[in-house]
Order: sequence, then C-alpha cells, then structure tokens
Amino acid sequence: MSHPAISATGLRKSYGDKVVLDGIDLHVPTGTVFSLLGPNGAGKTTTVNILSTLITADGGAATVAGADLATDPDGIRSAIGLTGQFSAVDNLLTGEENLFLMADLHHLPRRAGRRRAAELLDRFELTEVAKKKPATFSGGMRRKLDLAMTLIGDPKVIFLDEPTTGLDPRSRRTMWQIIRDLVANGVTIFLTTQYLDEADQLADRIAVLDGGRIVAQGTPDELKHRAPGGHMQLRFPDSSALRLASRVLQVSTSDEEGLALRVPTDGTVTALRAVLDRLEAEAVAVDSLTVHTPDLDDVFLSLTGHRTEATKEMAR
Repeated sequence: MSHPAISATGLRKSYGDKVVLDGIDLHVPTGTVFSLLGPNGAGKTTTVNILSTLITADGGAATVAGADLATDPDGIRSAIGLTGQFSAVDNLLTGEENLFLMADLHHLPRRAGRRRAAELLDRFELTEVAKKKPATFSGGMRRKLDLAMTLIGDPKVIFLDEPTTGLDPRSRRTMWQIIRDLVANGVTIFLTTQYLDEADQLADRIAVLDGGRIVAQGTPDELKHRAPGGHMQLRFPDSSALRLASRVLQVSTSDEEGLALRVPTDGTVTALRAVLDRLEAEAVAVDSLTVHTPDLDDVFLSLTGHRTEATKEMAR
C-alpha cells in the first residue's frame, strides 16, 4: 500500500483554557477526498491550519505528503496548496497578475510561470476576464481564481476550507467538478464544509469533529447506516388494510387520513422483504412503498445534537 497523503496522531491544540483539538487521529489515502465535518467552533479550521503549517500543534504528530510536520515543514509547504475560507485574491491586480504573482512566489521561471497561468485561466474558464480586476468578478469566478492560484505550484495535497460557502448552486456544481477532476489526476483533497450534500457528493471518507474530538469516521454510507431514523412508508387502499397491517407489523405510527404506515427499518433488502412477506402471508394489500434512509444531516444531528449552520440557513 502507498503511504497516506495525510496521517495525524493525537493532534492537540488549546488557546488558554479552551481546548480546540483534543487528540485527534486522521488517515487520508492518496488520491481521495477526505471531508471534515463539524459545527462552528469544532476545530475544523484549526486542523487545516496545523496540517498546512500555519500554526503549530501543542501535541501529537503528523505527516503530509510524506513530510513530517515537526521536522520538515518546508517539505509540506512545497507539496500542498491551501484555499482558505476567505479569498486570497488581490483586488489591486488583474486575474492574470494574481496568477503571475503566485508563479513568482513558487520560483517558477518566467516563461513557465506565464504558461502555467494561461493553462489555469483556460481550465477555469477565466481567459475572457484575465485582464480584469477581481473586484468585478462574481463570487464563483473569484473562488475559481482563488483555487487556480492554489494550483500554480502543482500541489499533491490541497486543503479546501469551506470552498463553496456563499456560492450559487451553479457555481457550487462547477467547483465540485473541478475537485473531481483534480482527484482523478491523483491529487488528494482535504475538505471542510458546512454543506452535508457537498460531503456526500465528493468525499470518499468523512470524519465528524465535535468539541475538539473525532466522534465518527467512515464512508458516507457507513455513517448513514449508523444513524437512527431509517424507515419505510407503506400506503394501503383502505382503512381496513391499514388497521390489519398495523396489527401484523405491531406498529402504531400510522396516518389514518393518508392511509399510511411508517415502519422502522435499516433499509436493507432483507428487512424490506421480511416486512412484505409478513403482509403477503396475511393477505394485506399494499398500494405503494417508499424507503427513507438517514442522510448526512441525520448523522450530524445524531452525533452532535444539532444541525449545521448551512442546514439552518436553508430552513429559514
């Protein structure tokens, strides 16, 4: 097996009496998307800042792209890119000049830097606005320029700290496709996000951070299966079939008006078949069946006791 792109053991960070990270462990395989979820103040940005060498940890050990955090921070910096919560774009420079500046900071030869900038402007569909200042850009265009600046150095690992916050749906989908393309080319993405659908769409593995600790890790499907709330809803042709089904299945959660019955289930084919077999054995007619499996919002709620800020905003 290849070495992980990111490995961390027992990372700790405090500010005075406030413990921000309380000994977290992370393992991120190369060429994958790893998403760190958590409520505001959980320690997501602190984790990114430690792993990207912006701040030091109080304890623990980590390697990023094969370089040790404690002994080789320069090795990490040469191998990573970082797109933070707030844009690093300089509004006094044009889009093109922002990329030229990053190329110079990476010590690329002038011709190679200009060529790399042109490639990225084309890749992110920014060529037509290359000579305009970012103050005239839309939010999605600014975010694309920000990520293009991160890619100037051709990083192996990219930290994306809430990269689509504030973007419209179309710009978010564009950013998702860019992330997928990067991973297809072998780049590792460490993603923090407030949008659970974003983690569900992109992440190979997810860790949920709450109160400075990792409270769950796994694939999106693994985490969903751990959350309560899975059920099937059965609809019946008349009230007599509904009452009979309630007795057969010993379920009291029924909707008399809608002729529907809600049955807890883990969503597996075996569980669904068992329910239908019991109804068939008692000659209970069923009009329709729908299955609800827990989503990441259910997972987040069950693990942290509340929903993400993004979910709250969408509910208003």
